[in-house]
Amino acid sequence: MKRLILLVAAALPLLAESATAPRIIYTKSFPQSVPSYVRIQIERNGDVTYQEAVDDEEPLKFTLSKSDADMLFDLAQKLGNFTRPIESGLKVARMGDKTLRWEQGAEHHEVTFNYTVDPDGQALNDGFEKIIETEQDYIALDRAVHFDQLGVNDALLQMETTWDHKRLVAPSQFYPLLNRVVKNESYLHMARERAARLLEEFQAAPAAPSSPTGAPQ
Repeated sequence: MKRLILLVAAALPLLAESATAPRIIYTKSFPQSVPSYVRIQIERNGDVTYQEAVDDEEPLKFTLSKSDADMLFDLAQKLGNFTRPIESGLKVARMGDKTLRWEQGAEHHEVTFNYTVDPDGQALNDGFEKIIETEQDYIALDRAVHFDQLGVNDALLQMETTWDHKRLVAPSQFYPLLNRVVKNESYLHMARERAARLLEEFQAAPAAPSSPTGAPQ
């Protein structure tokens, strides 16, 4: 009993910290694009939940590197944790309604925009666009691995392009799929070779923050 009490006492500060740790929630609604809707929730420790439907019961989950998570939360802080407007007000084409929300305990703030000229807003938006691009690649590869063996190489090629352009985040989430391709001789030889090369590059890459420039809105 004494040991149980000690374990509970040790866990209480961690639970309290988790309850008050901030999170960022990004949503984007753009019916003319693919995906037409996304919701990305990022915890302060880098844990991410990615959904492409409001009622998505099987969201994708992965963890950002500390440097990438720090970058996003630092940008949020520069934006006042979304306590001020960032919409440009310029007459530009519709690029999707985007909402940034900050939650920390009972505190919450949010801001919605179509287009922003704020450099920090652009950088933060681009960080979320990178997550979207990465998860699109993950979904395509996962689908090909399970249902379209001949399409695996094309999915890997697209992922490789994202990687080469420094727009792929949390590459470790791809390890199980890449290992499956490498070890299964039923996939094309070129696909197995590409998967092996990408796996090696992912594992060798430092967990460094990307530099969000040229942010798509």
